[in-house]
Amino acid sequence: MTDVKICGLTDAAGVTAALDAGADYLGFVFADNSVRKTSPARAAELAKPARGKAKIVAVLVNPGDKLIKKVVSTLAPDVLQLHGRETPERVRTIWKRYHIPIIKAFAVSSKRDVQDTERYARTAAYYLLDARPPKGAGPAGGHGAAFDWDIIDQDVLAKPWFLAGGLTPQNVAGAIARTGAKMVDVSSGVESAAGVKDPARITAFIQAVRQHEDKND
Repeated sequence: MTDVKICGLTDAAGVTAALDAGADYLGFVFADNSVRKTSPARAAELAKPARGKAKIVAVLVNPGDKLIKKVVSTLAPDVLQLHGRETPERVRTIWKRYHIPIIKAFAVSSKRDVQDTERYARTAAYYLLDARPPKGAGPAGGHGAAFDWDIIDQDVLAKPWFLAGGLTPQNVAGAIARTGAKMVDVSSGVESAAGVKDPARITAFIQAVRQHEDKND
């Protein structure tokens, strides 16, 4: 079974499509430089129908303590995703304070970036391997770029990991087959415009994952 995370949700139509298609994780972004940024209150409202059906993920980029506290108290996320340059010590501090599982995201362009995950083996519950952002772009993900999947060394990855970066309904099955990913994350690949989720593409993405599973059972 491959878990699917639909990230950067900003409206009810996207949430409904994700839940109806069987998404396992719903991601809400709280990064100032992201077109997918939402408020804790808005995310909490959107997440209501997902409680008990999918895990709610709060995506944060180098967050300050005040923002984390606001997001946790308002949204009550099941998982925190740290998508910036947070150190292992910072991840450990957040974990000890809230005891909420943490996804640590990594910008990947070389084998060395994959090996860097080892430093977080005692602090993160999950890893997320994303493409390194294009020059001049912010670090919050959702850039629609893929990295060379052949650099993934599963022997190095000590925790369950998400494959992200450039995934679409058209290529996700091939990506899973090539990398052996057990969890996939998509944002821009299911949008009709930057920050605008397309319910039909969300459905098609999750269907592509499930059809791949059926063929390989």
